[in-house]
Amino acid sequence: MPAFHLTPAVADGFPDTLIALVTATGLRGHETWPDTATALEDLEQQLADGSWQPADETDPRIEAWHTAYRSFGTNPRRIRPSVDALGRRLARKGTLPRINAAVDSYNAVSVRHGLPAGAFDLAHVAGDVAIRRADGTESFTPLGEPDTVEHPKPGEIIYADATGVLTRHWNHRDAHRTRVTEDSTQVAFVLETLRATHDGDLLKVAAEELQGLLAPHAARTAVYYLSPAEPRATA
Repeated sequence: MPAFHLTPAVADGFPDTLIALVTATGLRGHETWPDTATALEDLEQQLADGSWQPADETDPRIEAWHTAYRSFGTNPRRIRPSVDALGRRLARKGTLPRINAAVDSYNAVSVRHGLPAGAFDLAHVAGDVAIRRADGTESFTPLGEPDTVEHPKPGEIIYADATGVLTRHWNHRDAHRTRVTEDSTQVAFVLETLRATHDGDLLKVAAEELQGLLAPHAARTAVYYLSPAEPRATA
């Protein structure tokens, strides 16, 4: 499996970064995942009865990402961090999307805890993955748009492997090539905070919750952490 590496340029710019890497091998995406279905339904019911609201841009967890996006030239109200966009959709529609069980699992954990999340089908990852600043020459094909090619702006933070870009604007959108489907059997999930001092424990709870949703449907799961102090993990 590939290594994930938080580069010095990102670690220096965002010294309170903590990223949880939750891996699953032997994933069985065609099974019924009752715990994930319940997690989605519980969030929707809590929203409906007024006992819970998703974090919005006034929340420090989301505000930190807006500040980060602006620092590398992205307008976060036009191109939103994934958790911000997902929470807004939930608040507006009252429901979360149903994509497939693995994706639904990380969406539920993401919006519950106000932390960005994403995932990569490791069968389609080429070499190691770096969390780094773009140089402007890279190519990115957005999820759901296989005929589109974009080029991140220099300085934009991306996940990238040896072939190209896996996410744009840090965590705004994942790539089509490494999308997770029901057929994905080897997957790396990420959960992120820029406020480890305040939200590090929350991130660890979220990672354990995600691992708990994955474990009944995988041969093996594991959790690793990336930070400026420990910038590399091998999935």
